[in-house]
Amino acid sequence: MTTKKRNNREAGIAFVLVVLFLDVLGIGIVIPVLPGLVTSFVGGDASVAAPYYAALASVYAGVQFLFAPLVGALSDRFGRRSVLLIALSGFSLSYLVLALAPSLLWLFIGRVLAGVTGATITTVNAYIADVSTPATRARNFGFVGVAFGLGFIFGPAIGGLLGGFGLRVPFIGSAIVALVGVAYGWFVLPESLPPERRRAFAWNRIDPFRALGGLRAYPLVAGLAVAFVFFTLAQRGLETVFVLYTDYRYAWGPSENGLALALVGVMAAIVQGALVRPAVARFGERTTIQVGLTVSAIGFAGYALASEGWMLLAVLVFGSLGGVAGPAIQGLVAGTVRPDEQGSVQGALTSVLSLTAILAPLVSGGLFAAFSGDAAIAEIPGMPFLVGSALFVIALVLVRATLRRNPEVASNQAEAAVH
Repeated sequence: MTTKKRNNREAGIAFVLVVLFLDVLGIGIVIPVLPGLVTSFVGGDASVAAPYYAALASVYAGVQFLFAPLVGALSDRFGRRSVLLIALSGFSLSYLVLALAPSLLWLFIGRVLAGVTGATITTVNAYIADVSTPATRARNFGFVGVAFGLGFIFGPAIGGLLGGFGLRVPFIGSAIVALVGVAYGWFVLPESLPPERRRAFAWNRIDPFRALGGLRAYPLVAGLAVAFVFFTLAQRGLETVFVLYTDYRYAWGPSENGLALALVGVMAAIVQGALVRPAVARFGERTTIQVGLTVSAIGFAGYALASEGWMLLAVLVFGSLGGVAGPAIQGLVAGTVRPDEQGSVQGALTSVLSLTAILAPLVSGGLFAAFSGDAAIAEIPGMPFLVGSALFVIALVLVRATLRRNPEVASNQAEAAVH
């Protein structure tokens, strides 16, 4: 590879990660204030607002599930850059709808629009697959985790600050941030998929269920996608009940939870930015995945068993090391799929993530309610994390079985990553 081509690849990665960071920053800005905005429409009663807030989250995830394959297929046909810019523009519009919403109905309209255009990660992953080499795939997908981590470190802090000027101000701020991402991408972001590597659009590829079924054409990817379901269910479950759990067990308030979540973001940035590449270079992608899932399973059990808040923080640091598994899986997937199908496959994987985002709150929230409080079946408030640990073990078993069934592909990818 020439130096110029390598520099162009590196520049493309940097540009798309800045766009992703701005996208995630906008999401993070509204996190602290969206529950309050919902509550303002139901007379200020948080208990009445809770079901509506959960419904908003499920609607967003459900719409994203339906539209992620379309976004991916469009990026395979028209290129990553144009689809990414249109999606970011739609995301900005969705924030403005939320900022100006006169009723709960308009909040749902805003979240539907966000779900349609919010499958940005589909196009970002396809873009990274386009410009990565076998040696840099896992590292570059790790950088996606860095962008997410940084966005969720700074976003909620900015949102809390803007929220002091009014509940709707952070939504205007997020709309502006998304438009900055559009402007940055318009003037700076290069296209990663040249015309000769694109494929014709076909309506039969945008059915999310057909898209999931289409993963069977890549047995390694299909097996990893099933494992993906289990470990993302565990991760989404953690996100759902973490604050409820720390409040119930450790009497933590917003400041303690804010610091803990900031620690999660910092660790995600460190692990996925600094540890993924050396781990894959030293052990290969397949071993890195298995070690990451094992660490995560131990970490989740630790969350459930930590009797003091400081213990939970220590477990958070250890459990974050399991984050090396995700980029390594993405690296294997990207190395298996043809360039003109990266968008469709990444869209199918985004649909998988969206499905777990629908199911996880129901499962983890139900477990927490059943095993805590006066009416508990048994006083085990950490039950969602124990179940999450079991889900990671299931994912590990599925990954091992998949790699055994596809030894040549897995070995080739691991070997390529080392070289």
